[in-house]
Amino acid sequence: MSLIFIPVPIRAASPEKSTAEMLARERQALFEHMQMITGTPWYYLAAIDQYERNIHKKPKKNSDASASASLVRKTGIIFSPEKWSGFLNPNPEDTNPASISFFGGLGKDGDGDGKAEPDNDLDVVYTMASYVSKFGYTEDDIRIALWNYYARDKNVEIVSELASLFRHHNRLYLSGSAFPVPLHYTYSYRSTWGDPRGWGGRRIHEGTDIFAGYGTPVRATKHGVIETMGWNPYGGWRIGIRDVDSIYHYYAHLNGFNKKFKTGDVVQPGDVIGYVGSSGYGKPGTSGKFPPHLHYGVYRDNGKNEYSYDPYPLLKRWEREEYKTRRKKN
Repeated sequence: MSLIFIPVPIRAASPEKSTAEMLARERQALFEHMQMITGTPWYYLAAIDQYERNIHKKPKKNSDASASASLVRKTGIIFSPEKWSGFLNPNPEDTNPASISFFGGLGKDGDGDGKAEPDNDLDVVYTMASYVSKFGYTEDDIRIALWNYYARDKNVEIVSELASLFRHHNRLYLSGSAFPVPLHYTYSYRSTWGDPRGWGGRRIHEGTDIFAGYGTPVRATKHGVIETMGWNPYGGWRIGIRDVDSIYHYYAHLNGFNKKFKTGDVVQPGDVIGYVGSSGYGKPGTSGKFPPHLHYGVYRDNGKNEYSYDPYPLLKRWEREEYKTRRKKN
């Protein structure tokens, strides 16, 4: 029995709504519709789609990895020909649902046109929703489905975090940013990414140091989920937050945490998550081996590995935007 897709009405956005926000609303409507058909929670479909768009798009220099409106498709899930058509299928471009199924492919017809096309949003999202639903509907079931699909623990972790973020806010479009420390505090910083470091072995500095006094509030820069919180020998008391673009934000050498938050909690730009200190370079509790400062780093995941890149351009941008917003308010 083929699936007949019933278009979901989309409310017209007001003129001030951005293209990115309108696309996010349309994607959410599609995911919610697929939830009604397959039972797969919409926020997991949204998380898979967001993660796929994050790893497949090319990052723009000196900018946030914001939602791209330049794609012809509205969703970003990409199946390999082997997964879509079947590993032994002699025709890797097969769109016939029957032969795809015969060769063990995942591709399905999502809009009732008799074709299973890997560049058709309805077919692709229906295929992913159907695949996940075969494993069950609990969080553990879905995590097993994700592991079977990606075969990488980190992918499962990031998709699950994105799902909790979308579920918490009940929307996909999450914008806004904040400089890591309040602008009215005294602070200074310069580009230090890539500088040599010696403690613990020869390595490079994977971040930017923001010097400020002990106890200066440290803020979340983007919407995200707290992935790590605790001690490590290099960063001392540190917090790691994964944002909606799958970027990992690393805050280190803290003097303490905001007790309001714990691992797995959702944060928003400007939330105080901790306080500047000089912890690190030793066993738990070691402090004072260097002047108080916040080490701020960013790491991008490409689906296979995670790597650091220079956060300085982002910091300058967020600082400039926040000053601009303050001037408007005054």
